[in-house]
Amino acid sequence: MNKKTIWITGGSTGIGKALAIKFSSKGWNVAVSARRVELLNELCDQYENITAFPLDVTHKENCFEVFNEIKNKFDDIDICFFSTGTWNPKKEKDIDVEQMEEVFKVNFFGTVNTIKAVEQHFKDRKNGVITIVSSIAGYRGLPNSTGYGPSKSALNNLAESLYFDFKRSNVRVCLVSPGFIKTPMTDKNDFKMPFLKTPEYAADQIYDGLVNKKSFEIHFPKALTITLKILSFLPSKLYFNLLGRLTKYQKK
Repeated sequence: MNKKTIWITGGSTGIGKALAIKFSSKGWNVAVSARRVELLNELCDQYENITAFPLDVTHKENCFEVFNEIKNKFDDIDICFFSTGTWNPKKEKDIDVEQMEEVFKVNFFGTVNTIKAVEQHFKDRKNGVITIVSSIAGYRGLPNSTGYGPSKSALNNLAESLYFDFKRSNVRVCLVSPGFIKTPMTDKNDFKMPFLKTPEYAADQIYDGLVNKKSFEIHFPKALTITLKILSFLPSKLYFNLLGRLTKYQKK
């Protein structure tokens, strides 16, 4: 029986790295992509069935090239896990258009580029899973998140739209909405992060959701994500007042 294969972007650190190790421990072929080649090589040196395929997701042609390299090496790809992202905490009160463009270029269009690269493969295959990694920041607007939050909200909408498109080909589209996970990205935060979890915890949740369950969204930790889902149904005035109190973000 041939081994199954997963392609993970953003695989050099954080959730992507932990998930690569998790799938590797379960006997999968794991193709990991990221921009930092040295970190990818360190990971591959430690795990025999993890192979590095360096990639900058903002380059569309490169996404197609790397996809073809992975397919040629492993013959098939069963799951794609697209988790490339960037986060720059916003401190200034003014809108930073350049920063927002950069965040969307990586978080949203980088994900679109990788999905486009595998689109025909999965539609021809008529099976498999395409996974889009979003965030709890995509549920509703948050303070100091004029770039990151909207980029994740756009991914939520994209995942829902693609769900219908790929369902016709019997391909599952899955959305992952993590809470606060201790990674180099969240280390930039200067506020207390409730229910902070490890990348290994996230990897366990995602593996279970992708392999053992069939739901559209994998979200965790539930104590945080369900609370935020409930808040998202509140009228705007009540939501703004409550979130302002919770985050101590009040007009002075």
